[in-house]
Amino acid sequence: MELPVLYLPDSVILPSFEFELPKGEIPSYTPLVVPPSNLQAPEGVESETKDEEPEATGIRQIDIPIIDIKMPVPENEILVTAGTTAVVSVAATLTATAAFKWAVTAMKPILKTTWKKLSQSKKKDSLAK
Repeated sequence: MELPVLYLPDSVILPSFEFELPKGEIPSYTPLVVPPSNLQAPEGVESETKDEEPEATGIRQIDIPIIDIKMPVPENEILVTAGTTAVVSVAATLTATAAFKWAVTAMKPILKTTWKKLSQSKKKDSLAK
């Protein structure tokens, strides 16, 4: 009795690869030096900057008398613009909702009637065949 012999081809020799190890780059920054809050010029040195009036930022300060806190409040023009925008958006939303509800109420009977007619005509066509 002869046993079958299996001849395998020689293995393919693949070249070896050498990978370089990754190099991590450590982030660096120049530290920010913050001067102390009580920094003052030495005696006898005059300031180069002039005291200027702060520019209007569009915010007023209202003093609340009971708790002695100043509350920032925008100027009247900003308040009027924000209020008008809010009123218009609410009115548009309510109007659109009412119009949609009216359209649904008006279209419901029409759509039901159309659906019944279409379904009846399809039944007649299927029975005729």
